[in-house]
Amino acid sequence: MKIQNVHDAAFAAYGKVVEGLDCADIIAAMGATPCPEGTVYVPGDAALEACASAADVAYTLYGGMPIQIGYCNGNNHKLNGLEYHRDSEINIAVTDLILLIGKEQDIVDGKYDTSKVEAFLVPAGTVIEVYATTLHYAPVNAAPGGFKCVVVLPKGTNTDLEKRAPKNAEDKLLFARNKWLLMHPEAAEPGQYVGLVGENITIE
Repeated sequence: MKIQNVHDAAFAAYGKVVEGLDCADIIAAMGATPCPEGTVYVPGDAALEACASAADVAYTLYGGMPIQIGYCNGNNHKLNGLEYHRDSEINIAVTDLILLIGKEQDIVDGKYDTSKVEAFLVPAGTVIEVYATTLHYAPVNAAPGGFKCVVVLPKGTNTDLEKRAPKNAEDKLLFARNKWLLMHPEAAEPGQYVGLVGENITIE
């Protein structure tokens, strides 16, 4: 698979590189977070949210709305799933990492063909906005040793949701608060919607 760069023009369909925000204190605070053999996701981390630049992120990127600042760290080489939110997600690459992404508009009858996925390198230190209509999931390794990625979202996103009987087809994808999830059959766990068809993309 061709690995592009978030600074390439092709990324404009999925998001943008954010300039002018100094998030060095958040990146430094990430040093205390684990990087396991698998992956770990924490929606909100008190140490990251206490950083001085957190207020700038909330003001500049979410217009002053309440936010959570967490992280996704670890070692991963597979697509496994894709999710989307009703809001943009901000990622701060602490290490080099690769995002496998697609477009919500390409979901047809609750299914998404993984041949449409594109790969983008996010260099360490880069802040990006991932648009609400961009399908994404855990990053994959850009180098041995794993990845660390700050994840900023509206407060409450990706937290536990009381499941209800679906009212429409999209409700079947709703897995957590503000999180619609499509999993590959190779990686799906009980309660997760299987919506990816095709190869479970692997980047070694």
